[in-house]
Amino acid sequence: MNEPRPGVEVWGLRTARLRSRFVPVRARNGAVASRKPPANSTLPHVDSKGAAFMVNVGRKPESERRAVASCQVRMSAATLRLIAANQGAKGDVLGVARVAALAALKRTSDLIPLCHPVRVVGSEVHLALDPKLPGVRIECVVDAFDRTGVEMEAMVGATVAALTIYDMIKGVDRGAFVESVALQHKSGGKSGVWDRPAPRRP
Repeated sequence: MNEPRPGVEVWGLRTARLRSRFVPVRARNGAVASRKPPANSTLPHVDSKGAAFMVNVGRKPESERRAVASCQVRMSAATLRLIAANQGAKGDVLGVARVAALAALKRTSDLIPLCHPVRVVGSEVHLALDPKLPGVRIECVVDAFDRTGVEMEAMVGATVAALTIYDMIKGVDRGAFVESVALQHKSGGKSGVWDRPAPRRP
């Protein structure tokens, strides 16, 4: 792949730098939250009769929350070159996808019926070109100060960024596809810190 235009990230150059900012949320006494949350034996949004309900979080204390989600869009190498050169028919693919993700994650409770509206205090959307896919890797980081977590906000942001990329390129590459939407990290709240285990090598 040719050198991307200034400001475009290439996968592998920024991964370690981003991960180093995932600091554990500390309790008021300074202790680091547990990295091994207890396993739940029941679904939290289902009552004893099997009916769905919205969990009451009113008595929970507010705390710092963070979640990181990722996904990727696979496409042809030719399409990836168009994105890198900013030659898409609809304009700046990555710029539009980033704005779409930020707008969407703030509307998560409108899309997911049992999600609470949360006070998002910051968010980052990272889009990196990966010639090995070929395609675009996406990470969405969401920070909040509230009574419940922001895992769904991060996943909605990452997914909408991916769907926006597809919309921007489908005129030249309808075979492109979105895959591997996943939570990578969460911190804050009673369950503490959780990180997705590294994949096992074959």
